[in-house]
Amino acid sequence: MPNAVITGATQGIGKAISEKLLAEGFDIAICARTQKDLQQLQKQWANKYPTSKVFIYKADLGEKEETLAFAKYVLSVFTNIDILVNNAGNFYPGKLATEADGHLEELMTVHVFSAYHITRKLLPAMKKKKGGHIFNMCSIASLRAYPGGASYGIAKYALLGFSENLREELKEDNIKVTSICPGAVYTRSWQGAGLPASRFIKPEDVAETVWSAFSLSTGADLEIIVIRPQKGDI
Repeated sequence: MPNAVITGATQGIGKAISEKLLAEGFDIAICARTQKDLQQLQKQWANKYPTSKVFIYKADLGEKEETLAFAKYVLSVFTNIDILVNNAGNFYPGKLATEADGHLEELMTVHVFSAYHITRKLLPAMKKKKGGHIFNMCSIASLRAYPGGASYGIAKYALLGFSENLREELKEDNIKVTSICPGAVYTRSWQGAGLPASRFIKPEDVAETVWSAFSLSTGADLEIIVIRPQKGDI
């Protein structure tokens, strides 16, 4: 049975990716900050995908110790890892000059440092297998600055830089690294914005993109994938 690890998996893009991989026959290990949400999904998915296993772990990836504890838990339930999706993140709009003190540290920790620490802990298992695929959930904000991006944009630029360096390092280990760069996705943070859902990317679109990239031949690696609303950025 193939295995996958997804962070921030109880809503939005992470949830959609988890469901896609379960539908394709994967066992998954997921984390989120809320135990109740994790337990509800575990029960729901056990009924919907009875041949797959769902391992849950409550962790705040804004805390290094909890991030490392999740990685340790993953290695206790999986001896090999086929897919790692570094998806956990949060968002604060604002301006660098006036945003709240601590936003940069928080966003860098959740988006970049968590991906860095989890990847480092899981890499020995992937290297031993000489294969696997790491997906880092970047953003359009990883590619260009925009008004109001502030520390979020800095963190997403940094995550793309992490992905680029990681890919070069892992080529000889046959481990692929893909940066997913979506525009506005219709998740909880956008609901209530007064725009129709049709103006957004669906989380399921991102999940299908991850699956398509993973399904390519062993000699092909989609390095950076940009997904935007058909009518343009919001």
